[in-house]
Amino acid sequence: MTQHPRLGTSIERALEVLADGGLVAIPTETVYGLAADALDPEAVNKIFAAKGRPADHPLIVHLAKAEQLAAWASEVPPSAAVLADACWPGPLTVLVPRAPHVLDVVTGGRPTVGIRVPAHPLATELLTRFGGGLAAPSANRFGRVSPTTAEHVAADLGDDVDYILDGGPCPVGVESTIVDCTTSPAQVLRPGGVPTEQVEALLQGALAAASGPSRAAGMLASHYAPRARVVLADTPIVAQELLAQHADAVLIDGTADLVTYARDLYALLRAADRAGTSTVIAVMPPAAGLGHAIRDRLSKAAAPTDG
Repeated sequence: MTQHPRLGTSIERALEVLADGGLVAIPTETVYGLAADALDPEAVNKIFAAKGRPADHPLIVHLAKAEQLAAWASEVPPSAAVLADACWPGPLTVLVPRAPHVLDVVTGGRPTVGIRVPAHPLATELLTRFGGGLAAPSANRFGRVSPTTAEHVAADLGDDVDYILDGGPCPVGVESTIVDCTTSPAQVLRPGGVPTEQVEALLQGALAAASGPSRAAGMLASHYAPRARVVLADTPIVAQELLAQHADAVLIDGTADLVTYARDLYALLRAADRAGTSTVIAVMPPAAGLGHAIRDRLSKAAAPTDG
Protein backbone atom coordinates (compact mmCIF):
# COMPACT_ATOMS: atom_id res chain seq x y z
CA MET A 1 0.00 0.00 0.00
CA THR A 2 1.34 3.44 -0.95
CA GLN A 3 2.01 5.63 2.06
CA HIS A 4 -0.24 8.65 2.51
CA PRO A 5 1.67 11.72 1.24
CA ARG A 6 0.91 13.63 4.44
CA LEU A 7 1.87 10.90 6.90
CA GLY A 8 5.00 11.35 9.00
CA THR A 9 6.55 11.83 12.42
CA SER A 10 7.28 15.58 12.36
CA ILE A 11 6.00 17.49 15.39
CA GLU A 12 7.08 20.69 13.63
CA ARG A 13 4.88 19.96 10.62
CA ALA A 14 1.94 19.10 12.85
CA LEU A 15 2.33 22.41 14.71
CA GLU A 16 2.46 24.32 11.42
CA VAL A 17 -0.78 22.72 10.24
CA LEU A 18 -2.53 23.46 13.53
CA ALA A 19 -1.35 27.08 13.47
CA ASP A 20 -2.74 27.41 9.94
CA GLY A 21 -6.15 26.17 11.09
CA GLY A 22 -5.73 22.69 9.62
CA LEU A 23 -6.47 19.17 10.82
CA VAL A 24 -3.85 16.80 12.26
CA ALA A 25 -4.47 13.17 13.10
CA ILE A 26 -2.67 12.52 16.38
CA PRO A 27 -1.77 9.27 18.14
CA THR A 28 -3.02 8.70 21.66
CA GLU A 29 -2.86 5.62 23.85
CA THR A 30 -6.54 4.93 23.05
CA VAL A 31 -7.20 5.66 19.36
CA TYR A 32 -6.02 8.23 16.82
CA GLY A 33 -7.74 11.60 17.15
CA LEU A 34 -8.58 14.19 14.48
CA ALA A 35 -7.25 17.36 16.09
CA ALA A 36 -7.76 21.08 15.58
CA ASP A 37 -7.12 24.15 17.70
CA ALA A 38 -10.01 24.10 20.18
CA LEU A 39 -10.14 27.92 20.19
CA ASP A 40 -10.41 28.26 16.39
CA PRO A 41 -14.08 27.82 15.38
CA GLU A 42 -13.30 27.48 11.65
CA ALA A 43 -10.73 24.78 12.34
CA VAL A 44 -13.10 22.89 14.64
CA ASN A 45 -15.83 23.04 12.01
CA LYS A 46 -13.43 21.27 9.63
CA ILE A 47 -13.45 18.29 12.02
CA PHE A 48 -17.22 17.94 11.67
CA ALA A 49 -17.02 18.29 7.88
CA ALA A 50 -14.23 15.70 7.54
CA LYS A 51 -15.96 13.15 9.77
CA GLY A 52 -19.54 13.81 8.66
CA ARG A 53 -20.24 14.31 12.36
CA PRO A 54 -23.52 15.85 13.58
CA ALA A 55 -22.93 19.43 14.73
CA ASP A 56 -24.55 18.82 18.13
CA HIS A 57 -22.21 15.92 18.97
CA PRO A 58 -19.65 17.31 21.45
CA LEU A 59 -15.88 16.99 21.17
CA ILE A 60 -13.25 16.21 23.82
CA VAL A 61 -10.55 18.81 24.46
CA HIS A 62 -7.07 17.34 24.91
CA LEU A 63 -4.51 19.08 27.14
CA ALA A 64 -0.84 18.54 27.91
CA LYS A 65 -1.14 18.39 31.70
CA ALA A 66 -3.71 18.20 34.47
CA GLU A 67 -2.87 21.68 35.76
CA GLN A 68 -4.58 23.13 32.66
CA LEU A 69 -7.99 21.72 33.62
CA ALA A 70 -8.94 24.75 35.71
CA ALA A 71 -8.45 27.04 32.71
CA TRP A 72 -11.06 25.14 30.69
CA ALA A 73 -13.65 24.64 33.46
CA SER A 74 -15.75 27.29 35.18
CA GLU A 75 -15.31 25.10 38.27
CA VAL A 76 -13.55 21.81 38.95
CA PRO A 77 -15.85 19.43 40.83
CA PRO A 78 -14.12 17.42 43.57
CA SER A 79 -14.69 14.18 41.67
CA ALA A 80 -12.97 15.62 38.60
CA ALA A 81 -9.99 16.72 40.68
CA VAL A 82 -9.63 13.24 42.19
CA LEU A 83 -9.84 11.49 38.83
CA ALA A 84 -7.47 13.91 37.11
CA ASP A 85 -4.90 13.49 39.85
CA ALA A 86 -5.09 9.69 39.76
CA CYS A 87 -5.64 8.95 36.07
CA TRP A 88 -3.88 11.65 34.04
CA PRO A 89 -2.14 11.30 31.78
CA GLY A 90 -4.29 8.38 30.74
CA PRO A 91 -7.46 7.07 29.08
CA LEU A 92 -10.03 8.99 31.11
CA THR A 93 -12.16 12.04 30.22
CA VAL A 94 -13.94 14.19 32.79
CA LEU A 95 -17.09 16.13 31.92
CA VAL A 96 -17.03 19.47 33.77
CA PRO A 97 -18.81 22.84 33.60
CA ARG A 98 -17.25 24.72 30.70
CA ALA A 99 -15.28 27.93 31.08
CA PRO A 100 -16.75 31.01 29.32
CA HIS A 101 -14.19 30.93 26.50
CA VAL A 102 -14.94 27.34 25.46
CA LEU A 103 -16.59 27.37 22.04
CA ASP A 104 -20.18 26.27 21.44
CA VAL A 105 -18.97 24.32 18.39
CA VAL A 106 -16.80 22.20 20.71
CA THR A 107 -19.54 21.45 23.24
CA GLY A 108 -22.50 21.22 20.87
CA GLY A 109 -23.94 24.21 22.73
CA ARG A 110 -23.97 22.35 26.04
CA PRO A 111 -22.88 23.89 29.38
CA THR A 112 -20.29 21.12 29.89
CA VAL A 113 -17.01 20.17 28.22
CA GLY A 114 -15.07 16.91 28.16
CA ILE A 115 -11.39 17.22 29.06
CA ARG A 116 -8.60 14.65 28.91
CA VAL A 117 -4.80 14.50 29.18
CA PRO A 118 -3.56 11.70 26.89
CA ALA A 119 -0.59 9.51 27.77
CA HIS A 120 1.00 8.96 24.35
CA PRO A 121 4.49 10.54 24.25
CA LEU A 122 4.01 12.13 20.81
CA ALA A 123 0.66 13.59 21.84
CA THR A 124 2.22 14.92 25.05
CA GLU A 125 5.06 16.59 23.14
CA LEU A 126 2.69 18.06 20.57
CA LEU A 127 0.29 19.40 23.19
CA THR A 128 3.12 20.79 25.32
CA ARG A 129 4.61 22.68 22.41
CA PHE A 130 1.20 23.75 21.12
CA GLY A 131 0.39 25.20 24.52
CA GLY A 132 -3.39 25.17 24.26
CA GLY A 133 -6.19 22.67 23.85
CA LEU A 134 -6.85 20.42 20.88
CA ALA A 135 -10.39 19.30 20.09
CA ALA A 136 -9.98 15.73 18.86
CA PRO A 137 -12.62 13.06 18.27
CA SER A 138 -11.56 9.77 16.70
CA ALA A 139 -9.98 10.20 13.25
CA ASN A 140 -12.53 8.28 11.17
CA ARG A 141 -15.87 8.79 9.47
CA PHE A 142 -18.62 9.29 12.02
CA GLY A 143 -20.14 6.11 13.41
CA ARG A 144 -17.56 3.80 11.86
CA VAL A 145 -14.71 1.78 13.39
CA SER A 146 -12.16 3.92 15.22
CA PRO A 147 -8.53 3.99 13.95
CA THR A 148 -5.70 2.52 15.99
CA THR A 149 -2.92 3.02 13.43
CA ALA A 150 -1.89 5.90 11.18
CA GLU A 151 -2.69 3.70 8.17
CA HIS A 152 -6.29 3.33 9.40
CA VAL A 153 -6.59 7.13 9.41
CA ALA A 154 -5.20 7.42 5.88
CA ALA A 155 -7.61 4.76 4.62
CA ASP A 156 -10.60 6.47 6.24
CA LEU A 157 -9.99 10.17 5.73
CA GLY A 158 -7.61 10.41 2.76
CA ASP A 159 -7.08 14.02 1.72
CA ASP A 160 -9.56 15.33 4.30
CA VAL A 161 -6.75 15.35 6.89
CA ASP A 162 -3.84 17.75 6.40
CA TYR A 163 -1.22 15.75 8.32
CA ILE A 164 -1.12 12.36 10.05
CA LEU A 165 1.33 12.19 12.95
CA ASP A 166 2.40 8.55 13.04
CA GLY A 167 2.94 7.27 16.56
CA GLY A 168 2.57 3.56 15.83
CA PRO A 169 -0.28 1.31 16.97
CA CYS A 170 -2.34 2.56 19.92
CA PRO A 171 -1.54 0.43 22.99
CA VAL A 172 -4.99 0.59 24.68
CA GLY A 173 -7.15 0.36 21.56
CA VAL A 174 -10.52 1.55 22.91
CA GLU A 175 -11.51 5.11 23.68
CA SER A 176 -11.24 6.86 27.03
CA THR A 177 -13.69 6.33 29.85
CA ILE A 178 -15.95 9.40 30.10
CA VAL A 179 -17.14 10.37 33.59
CA ASP A 180 -19.74 13.09 34.10
CA CYS A 181 -18.45 14.91 37.16
CA THR A 182 -21.28 17.45 37.16
CA THR A 183 -23.74 14.92 38.62
CA SER A 184 -23.90 13.47 42.12
CA PRO A 185 -23.03 10.69 42.17
CA ALA A 186 -20.86 10.83 39.06
CA GLN A 187 -21.96 8.87 35.98
CA VAL A 188 -19.88 6.83 33.54
CA LEU A 189 -21.18 8.00 30.17
CA ARG A 190 -18.83 5.78 28.19
CA PRO A 191 -16.81 2.85 29.56
CA GLY A 192 -13.25 2.85 28.30
CA GLY A 193 -9.60 2.41 29.09
CA VAL A 194 -10.01 3.05 32.82
CA PRO A 195 -12.31 0.34 34.23
CA THR A 196 -15.50 1.40 35.99
CA GLU A 197 -14.39 -0.45 39.13
CA GLN A 198 -11.27 1.73 39.29
CA VAL A 199 -13.35 4.92 38.99
CA GLU A 200 -15.64 3.72 41.78
CA ALA A 201 -12.65 2.95 44.00
CA LEU A 202 -11.11 6.37 43.40
CA LEU A 203 -14.40 8.16 44.14
CA GLN A 204 -15.08 5.86 47.09
CA GLY A 205 -18.61 5.02 46.06
CA ALA A 206 -20.89 3.53 43.46
CA LEU A 207 -21.51 5.43 40.24
CA ALA A 208 -24.95 6.26 38.93
CA ALA A 209 -26.13 4.70 35.67
CA ALA A 210 -25.80 7.01 32.69
CA SER A 211 -29.06 8.89 32.24
CA GLY A 212 -30.36 11.99 30.50
CA PRO A 213 -29.65 13.27 26.97
CA SER A 214 -26.61 12.34 24.89
CA ARG A 215 -23.87 14.74 26.01
CA ALA A 216 -20.62 12.95 25.26
CA ALA A 217 -18.94 11.04 22.48
CA GLY A 218 -20.00 7.42 22.01
CA MET A 219 -23.39 7.70 23.71
CA LEU A 220 -25.41 6.94 20.57
CA ALA A 221 -26.99 3.50 20.28
CA SER A 222 -25.15 2.65 17.05
CA HIS A 223 -21.46 3.47 16.75
CA TYR A 224 -18.02 1.93 16.04
CA ALA A 225 -19.63 -0.11 13.26
CA PRO A 226 -17.88 -2.03 10.47
CA ARG A 227 -19.58 -2.65 7.13
CA ALA A 228 -19.97 -6.31 8.11
CA ARG A 229 -22.90 -7.30 10.29
CA VAL A 230 -21.83 -7.97 13.88
CA VAL A 231 -23.58 -10.82 15.72
CA LEU A 232 -22.94 -11.14 19.46
CA ALA A 233 -22.41 -14.39 21.36
CA ASP A 234 -22.47 -14.70 25.13
CA THR A 235 -20.11 -17.69 25.20
CA PRO A 236 -17.57 -19.37 22.88
CA ILE A 237 -19.93 -22.36 22.56
CA VAL A 238 -22.74 -20.13 21.31
CA ALA A 239 -20.27 -18.44 18.97
CA GLN A 240 -19.35 -21.77 17.38
CA GLU A 241 -23.02 -22.57 16.88
CA LEU A 242 -23.56 -19.21 15.19
CA LEU A 243 -20.45 -19.65 13.09
CA ALA A 244 -21.86 -22.90 11.71
CA GLN A 245 -25.00 -21.03 10.62
CA HIS A 246 -23.14 -18.40 8.58
CA ALA A 247 -21.01 -19.61 5.68
CA ASP A 248 -19.20 -16.31 5.24
CA ALA A 249 -18.46 -15.41 8.86
CA VAL A 250 -15.36 -14.80 10.95
CA LEU A 251 -15.01 -15.29 14.69
CA ILE A 252 -13.62 -12.71 17.12
CA ASP A 253 -12.95 -14.06 20.58
CA GLY A 254 -10.37 -12.40 22.78
CA THR A 255 -11.98 -13.27 26.09
CA ALA A 256 -8.88 -15.09 27.35
CA ASP A 257 -6.92 -11.80 27.42
CA LEU A 258 -9.00 -8.63 27.68
CA VAL A 259 -6.04 -6.26 27.35
CA THR A 260 -5.19 -7.80 23.98
CA TYR A 261 -8.89 -7.99 23.04
CA ALA A 262 -9.31 -4.25 23.60
CA ARG A 263 -6.08 -3.38 21.81
CA ASP A 264 -6.87 -5.48 18.73
CA LEU A 265 -10.67 -5.18 18.51
CA TYR A 266 -10.91 -2.35 15.98
CA ALA A 267 -8.12 -3.78 13.82
CA LEU A 268 -9.95 -7.12 13.71
CA LEU A 269 -13.21 -5.46 12.67
CA ARG A 270 -11.37 -3.54 9.96
CA ALA A 271 -9.66 -6.70 8.75
CA ALA A 272 -13.05 -8.37 8.37
CA ASP A 273 -14.20 -5.51 6.16
CA ARG A 274 -11.05 -5.62 4.05
CA ALA A 275 -11.61 -9.33 3.50
CA GLY A 276 -15.17 -8.69 2.34
CA THR A 277 -16.66 -10.68 5.21
CA SER A 278 -20.42 -10.30 5.52
CA THR A 279 -20.76 -11.35 9.19
CA VAL A 280 -18.58 -11.11 12.29
CA ILE A 281 -19.39 -13.36 15.24
CA ALA A 282 -18.02 -11.66 18.37
CA VAL A 283 -17.82 -13.22 21.82
CA MET A 284 -18.82 -10.84 24.60
CA PRO A 285 -16.37 -10.69 27.53
CA PRO A 286 -17.44 -10.61 31.18
CA ALA A 287 -18.75 -7.26 32.46
CA ALA A 288 -15.65 -6.48 34.49
CA GLY A 289 -12.50 -4.44 33.98
CA LEU A 290 -11.83 -3.72 30.31
CA GLY A 291 -14.76 -6.02 29.57
CA HIS A 292 -17.11 -3.07 30.17
CA ALA A 293 -15.56 -1.11 27.30
CA ILE A 294 -15.34 -4.08 24.94
CA ARG A 295 -18.98 -5.02 25.57
CA ASP A 296 -20.03 -1.41 24.95
CA ARG A 297 -18.16 -1.19 21.63
CA LEU A 298 -19.41 -4.56 20.40
CA SER A 299 -23.01 -3.82 21.40
CA LYS A 300 -22.96 -0.55 19.51
CA ALA A 301 -21.20 -2.09 16.52
CA ALA A 302 -23.99 -4.68 16.40
CA ALA A 303 -26.84 -2.18 16.77
CA PRO A 304 -28.97 -1.30 13.71
CA THR A 305 -27.86 1.86 11.91
CA ASP A 306 -30.09 4.51 10.37
CA GLY A 307 -28.43 4.19 7.00
